[in-house]
Amino acid sequence: MRGLDELTDEELIAVYEVEDRSTPHLRANFVSSLDGAVEIDGKSKALSSDSDSRVFSMVRRLADVVLVGAGTIRDEGYNPLRLSKAAREWRTAAGLAENPTLAIVSSRLELSPVNPVFQSAVRPIVVTHEASPAERREALGEVADLIVLGAGEVDLQAVVEEFAARGMPQVLCEGGPHLLGALTAADLVDELCLALAPLLAGPGSGRITAGLPTTLTRQMKLRSTLQASDDYLFFRYTREA
Repeated sequence: MRGLDELTDEELIAVYEVEDRSTPHLRANFVSSLDGAVEIDGKSKALSSDSDSRVFSMVRRLADVVLVGAGTIRDEGYNPLRLSKAAREWRTAAGLAENPTLAIVSSRLELSPVNPVFQSAVRPIVVTHEASPAERREALGEVADLIVLGAGEVDLQAVVEEFAARGMPQVLCEGGPHLLGALTAADLVDELCLALAPLLAGPGSGRITAGLPTTLTRQMKLRSTLQASDDYLFFRYTREA
């Protein structure tokens, strides 16, 4: 098992790079406790650490789109999406946009136009469906680009295809559990990056995935494992061909 602390940033990025950036690829990145909790006291940040934050930032660096559910934006107090100077310089040298685009999935559009996330470096995208409240769509249209796909619920397959059509095929899902559950049910998850925090959270918390039960399973292949000096483990799985 490779030691995370021994890797340079370039070496760490190489662990998570995809083989072909032109091919649409949806990666999910989550952290969990040893006993499967996705949060503590309602916050996933309570499970994080310096090593987790480092991997998180490097995985973000590789994304064209950062996809997040509206509930996670509200519950976690998401900051505007702006990468560091070093990350922006790396992306520019790699031929990428300076910053990825934040895309927020919301059915009810219960988002305030003055939420700080709408001050991201790139104008965010709000993804919704045709039955969402028209007046909220109009208000959010002042601070974000809207993608309306699906009649009564968001058509996530069409959303991923729309991102690719806009030249943004590399999608990173950062939460929350209901969005991951919906993406899994739609068979859209190509990769899962899972950080395992060295603690027991006890009962009460949900898992990294949520939603309606399904009998479908998807075989994944372990691509890499990293261990940090703080005993966090980082697993990268991609779906089998």
